[in-house]
Amino acid sequence: MARVTDTDQVSVLIVDDDPLLRTGLRMMLDGAEGIRVVGEAADGTEVENEVRRTAPDVVLMDIRMPGMDGLAATRRLRSRQSAPEVIVLTTFDADSHVLGALRAGAAGFVLKDTSPPEIVAAIHRVAHGDPVLSPSVTRRLMNRVAESDQDRRRRQAQDRLAVLNERERAVADAVGSGKSNAEIAADLYLGVPTVKTHVSNILTKLDLNNRVQVALLVHDARAGEPE
Repeated sequence: MARVTDTDQVSVLIVDDDPLLRTGLRMMLDGAEGIRVVGEAADGTEVENEVRRTAPDVVLMDIRMPGMDGLAATRRLRSRQSAPEVIVLTTFDADSHVLGALRAGAAGFVLKDTSPPEIVAAIHRVAHGDPVLSPSVTRRLMNRVAESDQDRRRRQAQDRLAVLNERERAVADAVGSGKSNAEIAADLYLGVPTVKTHVSNILTKLDLNNRVQVALLVHDARAGEPE
C-alpha cells in the first residue's frame, strides 16, 4: 500500500555489506530530488534496529550478506506492523534468492548496475505503492522453480485463490498479468477506487501484504499452463 504522498520526501535506509557501495548509493540518492537517506546498515541483523531508529519509507536491501542475508531480513521486516517497503539489490536478475525475497514481501528488485535514474524511479514507485517487477521477469524467476515443486505450489496456490469471489479472482488474475489499477478498471468496466477496494480485500483474504505476492501466487496457480 502507498506510504507517501506526491509531495512527501521518501526516506531510505541502505543495507549492504560493502561500504563502498553504501557510500556510492548514499551520494547518489542524497542528490536525488524527493529522496532522503536516513541511515545505513551493513548486515541483516542490524536492519530492525535501524528501521526502529530511522522509520524509513523504503529499504534498499542487499540479497547476499554475511550474518543474516537479505532474504531473512526481508522476511522478518515485512512481518512487522507498518513495515517499510523493501527493494532487493542483486547482482543477477536470475538470482534464485530474489524469488524468495519477493515471496517474503519485497516490492521488487533492482540490479546493482542499474542506472541511477532508474534506481531513483524504483524507490519513488514502491513508496507510492507500485511494485518494481515486470511480468517477464516474474516468469523467468518462476521458471527456476524445480518441476517437482511446481505441482505442489500449483495446487496450494489454487486452493488459496479459491477463497476469492469471481470478481476478486478476475482482479487477482489481472494483477498477475502486471496490469495497473487503471488498466484493470478499463478491462473489467470498474472504477479505479473499486479496483483498489478489491485489491485490498484480496490482500486481506489471502493474508498477503503487496501486489507482488498476489502476482506470484497467480503465477504459481498457472504453473505448467501454456503461455
